[in-house]
Amino acid sequence: MLDIKFIRENKDLISEAARKKLIEFSVDELLTFDDDRLKVLAKVEEWRAKQNEFNEQVVKIADPAEREKKIGEMKKIKDELGQEEDKLKEIMKRWQALMLKVPNIPDISVPEGKDDSENKEYSVWGDKPQFDFEPKSHIDLMLAHNMVDLDRGAKVAGFRGYFLKNNALRLTFALWQYTLEVLMKDDFEPMLVPSLARPEPFMGTGYLPQGEEDLYKTQDGDFMSGTAEVATMGYFMGETLAAKDLPKKWVAFSPCFRREAGSHGKDTRGLIRVHEFYKIEQVILCEASHEESVRWHEQLLANAEKVMQGLKIPYRVVINCTSDLGQGQVKKYDIEAWVPSENKYRETHSISYFHDFQTRRMNIKYKGADNKTRFAHSLNGTALTTPRTLVPLIENYQNADGSITVPEVLQPYMGDKDIIR
Repeated sequence: MLDIKFIRENKDLISEAARKKLIEFSVDELLTFDDDRLKVLAKVEEWRAKQNEFNEQVVKIADPAEREKKIGEMKKIKDELGQEEDKLKEIMKRWQALMLKVPNIPDISVPEGKDDSENKEYSVWGDKPQFDFEPKSHIDLMLAHNMVDLDRGAKVAGFRGYFLKNNALRLTFALWQYTLEVLMKDDFEPMLVPSLARPEPFMGTGYLPQGEEDLYKTQDGDFMSGTAEVATMGYFMGETLAAKDLPKKWVAFSPCFRREAGSHGKDTRGLIRVHEFYKIEQVILCEASHEESVRWHEQLLANAEKVMQGLKIPYRVVINCTSDLGQGQVKKYDIEAWVPSENKYRETHSISYFHDFQTRRMNIKYKGADNKTRFAHSLNGTALTTPRTLVPLIENYQNADGSITVPEVLQPYMGDKDIIR
């Protein structure tokens, strides 16, 4: 959510942001409702002032008959006030719904594009493995080593269900521990966060109302989250922090759930796209400064790259184009790992910053040294996703005899096991 004053003063910028992000939104419609809101609000305040004035007068009247007459006049004021308050409630419902649709403005460095095919390559790291044999897919390798069972996964959990077994589970735990240690060395506070959350944190982070079709909803009206970002951002919802306590840096772990509503027919076999998975997420709250947001955005990217470089998995970084940004994102990097069986890069990480888009929705503020209260800025970025990261790991580390080498950094967490045969 953006400040309505900012929207009024930058109407063309907001319209352009909606066009670039391919979001249907009319600034004129919002401002028309805002004009109505301000007019009715003025009337409400006028009638409330009259009501307060009459209340003060009634208290001072000693004569019962005169007091009754005055109370009768007050009833008319109360009725008028009630009518205007009802009007305001209806206008506010529509106004708030429109405010929740306002897109954030992309950074000037974000390339314009119609879809993710126009994302811009930013950097490339690592050498793609040169096999002297036909590389197998992660599924063929994992089935051969009794590491996964997709058939029984589908029987139990339905489409995209899976069981991870034996060395797949050990590799998963090793990846989690390794990633946590990398981030904790940079003073990120580790936290296990809820997957089940009330609608408010989803609204605050921007996953509601637009993204509801991709969320699992409970019978009580709560939702299952597809990222630890939602609960972590909700941690300080409605609170005011001290500037000296910023930045807040978390490395948050949670099970995650996603319906994959818009991905019919995509990645139907394997572990790239599943309904239930696990994420370690970096989340930062910092001071309300564009320079600070940019600095921490680059740091989150560097942290994610450190994880991938330690694993020695080849990858590239892309800058997401305007249409591949979410409603609230100012800028986003994706890390895409090399998948030999597909002969292409596949996304494993997303790193974004939002300015005060999320914190304004969630009412997360801080008080500066000047004693002024401001909305903090927020950022988040993937540190690790499993089982997706198993895909490039297993495929890049496969050998001609079908064995899988364990990355050196994971061996201490695997009982010094260096190869899966």
